[in-house]
Amino acid sequence: MITFLIGLVILFGGGLLYGKYVEKVFGPDDRPTPAISINDGVDYVPMRKRKNALIELLNIAGTGPILGPIQGILFGPIAFILIPIGCVLGGAMHDYFSGMISIRSNGKQMPALIKDHLGGKVYKIYNVFVIFLMILVGSVFIYTPGDLIVGSILKQSLDVNNPIVWIVYGCIFLYYLAATLFPIDKIIGRIYPIFGLILLLSAVGIFFGLFIKGYQLDNLTLANVRGVHPLGVPILPVFFVTVACGIVSGFHSTQATLIGRSVGDEREGRRTFYDMMILEGFIAMIWAAAAMGIYYKGVPAEMVGKPGVIGLVANDMLGTIGGFIAVLGVIVLPITSGDTSLRAARLMIADAIGYDQSKAHNRVILSIFIFIPVIAILIFAKMNAQGFNILWQYFAWANQTIAVFAFAMISLYLYKNKKPYLISLIPGMFYMFIISSYLLGAKIGFGLPQNIANIIGLVLAFIYAVLIVNTGKKALNNLEKLTA
Repeated sequence: MITFLIGLVILFGGGLLYGKYVEKVFGPDDRPTPAISINDGVDYVPMRKRKNALIELLNIAGTGPILGPIQGILFGPIAFILIPIGCVLGGAMHDYFSGMISIRSNGKQMPALIKDHLGGKVYKIYNVFVIFLMILVGSVFIYTPGDLIVGSILKQSLDVNNPIVWIVYGCIFLYYLAATLFPIDKIIGRIYPIFGLILLLSAVGIFFGLFIKGYQLDNLTLANVRGVHPLGVPILPVFFVTVACGIVSGFHSTQATLIGRSVGDEREGRRTFYDMMILEGFIAMIWAAAAMGIYYKGVPAEMVGKPGVIGLVANDMLGTIGGFIAVLGVIVLPITSGDTSLRAARLMIADAIGYDQSKAHNRVILSIFIFIPVIAILIFAKMNAQGFNILWQYFAWANQTIAVFAFAMISLYLYKNKKPYLISLIPGMFYMFIISSYLLGAKIGFGLPQNIANIIGLVLAFIYAVLIVNTGKKALNNLEKLTA
């Protein structure tokens, strides 16, 4: 328990101090934000600070900060230290600068920011990649909450032939369609406070349940500091891909730029972007601890690291009614990420092709093209026995890959503005190593021996840094020539 508590101190204490530093580096001021200067009544709509922060939290906190820690805690109590450090120095900083740079750039979404700072060639690669990820997120986040509703709430079979499964999927699908089409303050802005209350009750219940139930939590020692995964899985790079959303998530950059169009004052940025990622790290810590405790109590081997652990924890800690509320809170998370991921996909495609989204029929047409592949992916995931597992592995890797692009964009922005760019370059190098060594060594990738994969990953990380610095130097020189 001591290591868990130390991790919480690192998370909240480090978040407070480093968050202030990150804000100082960016330097928010009084200039009008896009929500004020562009206000179109659809996507550029100023909303209250608390509502923006709540929407941002619900947007970024899908099932990742729950399912990831449930698997990540198998590496041992080192997770209680790595999650908060990574969240403070990497994830929260990543989210803050993504949102704030967007605000300073008239609300541009991530693909447009990538084009501005990394160039047209990288933009083309990123644009296709990130839109596919948004569609994949939307599909995955129909599947996971749908199965939790059917299995844990309705107590029905998850068999593909059960019509209840498809009815529930259809209801979530229709909500996503409405959230994608209607102005952000009409659907998302009104329903999210209710979702937020459910999430708060769920998280608080699980947190206090850890102490009331006296869950056994290991402390960090010299014997387990390198990880104690029961299958001998190496902590590098697998842990940082597995936990993902509780530490760093590239998906968050797309959501920060989305909600950036509703921020009415730049000084709200730290609360909206940085602090909400710290809260997501807290959710990850809670579920990592809850999973460790329930594993000690004993669960069937086939459920270890699987979504079924959520229901076991909720019912064991809170009983039938409390467990129902806790599971409902978990269901809220993917739904409130899936809806905005598809909305973000619409905006990204519209920005890329110059397709006016102020007209309702244009939004309908574009949404149809987005939802067709969502349906196809969902059917594949449900019909194929290993479909969801395959999609989740690629999703986890792709999610961190998107973060590497975002870190590069942030580093170049800071470099060109003569600010301390190392605060984003170093995390970017680390995650370049993670995604490279993971793909090179994993079965879903090239299957190389992990030692060789790690060496190649280190080389690629240094090449990544050199390219960013050289690009920054050229851009700064060109800018100085133009202003001379």
